[in-house]
Amino acid sequence: MKNARFLTAFAVFAVALFSGCATLPQTWPHEERSAENKMVVIQEKIGDGLKTGALSPDQTQMFLTTLKGIRTDYEMLRNKRVYREKWDRLKERLDALGDEINRALARPAKLEEPRNGDRIVALQRRIDDGRYYRHLPSTEQREFQTRLDSIRRDYLRMTDGGRYSSYEERGAISRRLDSLETDLNRFQ
Repeated sequence: MKNARFLTAFAVFAVALFSGCATLPQTWPHEERSAENKMVVIQEKIGDGLKTGALSPDQTQMFLTTLKGIRTDYEMLRNKRVYREKWDRLKERLDALGDEINRALARPAKLEEPRNGDRIVALQRRIDDGRYYRHLPSTEQREFQTRLDSIRRDYLRMTDGGRYSSYEERGAISRRLDSLETDLNRFQ
């Protein structure tokens, strides 16, 4: 009878011990590989978004900084005996970052506005150089400066307060810059 009680108690203890093992810290090689694969995919999305212009350099830097923080946490968990919840939290962070990148890639990129702004700066430089090196007669120089000032005012009005200008407005500014540039090329 004592042996039966002992065996029963031992069996109950063994079951309790082994059922509790699932909650003890352990290594999770599958979770490591899964997290590593997600980081590679995210890194590629960021790089492709920067190449295509869908992500701005600032967005790219922000996403890379977030990924670097996740990668640091990944290195701390890698090959260590930890609870699975830590891997689950890391993967949730990776999923959230991936979703945020997907949303940023889905937004239309504002490619025209910086281009027009850069062109305004370049044309101003050309007018200033023409004045300095006396390539432009004074009447043309004043006319070109007046036209550029008008374009600049309209451009600043369009982009005031971070509002998005329409495609037609950006196109009109671009055509006016083209015309001014063509006229400037006659004197250079």
